[in-house]
Amino acid sequence: MATESREIHLVQRPQGMPTPADFAEVTITLADPGEGEVLVRNLYMSVDPAMRPRLSVGQALNEAMGGGALGRVVKSRNPAFAEGDLVNNRFGFREYFLSDGKGLNKLNPDPALPLTVHMHALGGTGFTAYGGLLHIGALKDGEQVFVSTAAGAVGSVAAQIAKIKGCYVVGSTGSDDKAAWLKDDCGLDAVINYKKEPIGKALRAAAPKGIDVYFENVGGDHLDAALANMNTLGRIAVCGMISGYNNDGARTEVRNLSNIIYGRINLRGFVATDFMHLYDQFRADMTGWLKDGKVKYQETVLDGIANAPAAMIGLMNGLNSGKMLVKLAD
Repeated sequence: MATESREIHLVQRPQGMPTPADFAEVTITLADPGEGEVLVRNLYMSVDPAMRPRLSVGQALNEAMGGGALGRVVKSRNPAFAEGDLVNNRFGFREYFLSDGKGLNKLNPDPALPLTVHMHALGGTGFTAYGGLLHIGALKDGEQVFVSTAAGAVGSVAAQIAKIKGCYVVGSTGSDDKAAWLKDDCGLDAVINYKKEPIGKALRAAAPKGIDVYFENVGGDHLDAALANMNTLGRIAVCGMISGYNNDGARTEVRNLSNIIYGRINLRGFVATDFMHLYDQFRADMTGWLKDGKVKYQETVLDGIANAPAAMIGLMNGLNSGKMLVKLAD
């Protein structure tokens, strides 16, 4: 029996901030799985800042967009997968899809934790924060740490890991509500609302002992402020530069880059595949931290595939608290 599925296509390249006109909802019909195939129904899909540059270069027009998702196998003719299996995949922005099994990773969720944590703290964003801070940033216990976009899915985990390691942690965010959550719930030592005070002046006051590790998500004035306050032999782990994602070429202006010379600062970009050897340790550590309440999280969940473009646009406008998800099915 054929299956109808709705999916979101990119129909034109955004000029600056994405708009609803850049996307279209399309209904397709999928045949039953052939030999060796499975039919997967996505339950949740992820919306992440790193998707924005691909809308300008990389994402094909007039076909389903890609992104992280968590689905359930509903029909299987592949012996490696049983009906009912939960699978992580990169086939977001669609309700159903056929697969030969490549790119599907079985998930055995911990019954003591909500399923959605596998989409953030116990998933890709959590692993990015873990490896970016501990491996790329080479964090040492008790250091001075600054995390930008500290209320986001990646930044909030990075900031809380730094607190677990006994560090003094400063975070930046764009609203008083997010700042209060970081301070009161996550235990950060200082939080800056960059929309209410200049980040450079505020960071100097919030980090009187300087910065040993900066977990970078923003670029631009945040990177300038961090560079002006880095301690000698400081490390900057560059996870993202969201301030430039709506600019041509994802450009972000930085003036203080020469500070890396005499400060002997290590500034390094990374992706999660740089530290896959840490994955098992991450899963063990993060599972324990979540169960013990040492890592807290927030989710912004929109309902239905039709709201996927709104989730992408809202993310770029900072409307989410924590992880931005779209729920596609129960």
